Amino acid sequence: MAEPTAPAEDIETDVTRPDSVGRWFARLLKGIAVGVGAILPGLSGGVLAVIFKLYDPLIRFLANLRRNFVQNVLFFIPVGIGVGAGIVLFSVVVEAAFGRYAAQFICLFIGFVIGTFPSLFRQAGKHGRSTLDWVIMAIAAVAIFALMYLGGESTWLQVEPNIPVWFGSGALIGLGLIVPGLSPSNFLIYFGLYDKMASGIKNFDMSVIIPLALGLIACVLLLAKAAEWAFRKYHSQMYHLILGMVVGSSIAIFPTVVFPAFTEQGLAASGLSLGGAIAFALAMLVVGTIASFLFSRVEDRVSEQREEIDAAAKAKPTQ
Repeated sequence: MAEPTAPAEDIETDVTRPDSVGRWFARLLKGIAVGVGAILPGLSGGVLAVIFKLYDPLIRFLANLRRNFVQNVLFFIPVGIGVGAGIVLFSVVVEAAFGRYAAQFICLFIGFVIGTFPSLFRQAGKHGRSTLDWVIMAIAAVAIFALMYLGGESTWLQVEPNIPVWFGSGALIGLGLIVPGLSPSNFLIYFGLYDKMASGIKNFDMSVIIPLALGLIACVLLLAKAAEWAFRKYHSQMYHLILGMVVGSSIAIFPTVVFPAFTEQGLAASGLSLGGAIAFALAMLVVGTIASFLFSRVEDRVSEQREEIDAAAKAKPTQ
């Protein structure tokens, strides 16, 4: 039997609540992380949006644009700025660091996932957890792991870039936002488009940026309604599907992206010794895990306080 999702007003409360400078900058930082995750190989902007609790309100907004339109726009302005900044910063500033120490920095993002997984797990079981939920989670984990692992073993397929190709690439990135766990950048690498995309963004090439942006927006708008319906009708199943994707994609990153950095060729590229490369990766993993765990604890505490205040406010007229 389908389980209802959290009431719309629970999510809308965060959007319509009076804002503060601290919350505004918090959403900006979350947006930067989502932007980097959207184009960082092995990661998914959708996963980070779920982790930072932006996914639900974003899907609901895009699926129901007329509901609280102004409040939603104001709420997501810092997120949008952050996503754009994250993409540009990755392409311009962080490109060299990620190019040389890609595995270590990816471990930082895997740490983000690990640290917030307990919070995501609680959120998925908010309306109960059935045997079907566990089965869906396991199947999703195995499927996304197999997809990423087998894809990582495949040879590159070179595609000649042009405006339609960049539009499709943008749609693929948008799909990664709608379907958490999907890493569009991996597919762009397989098609030989990733380095060209990064170069185009870094050089502010509008023939690359504009079709990318249009493809992303078109994909997200077209699929948001379907995603909102699925979460409303099958809340528990959809969240466990996402959890499975998060687990499978996170595990698949190790053999496809991290472990190759510890080979002789990978060590030569980074200029690190085997011990140094492993220690660096473990340190980044621990830092990401601790930081995201503490952050998620604060987020959960604030959410619980808001729910208590809202429940008290709703109960007051009946007393």
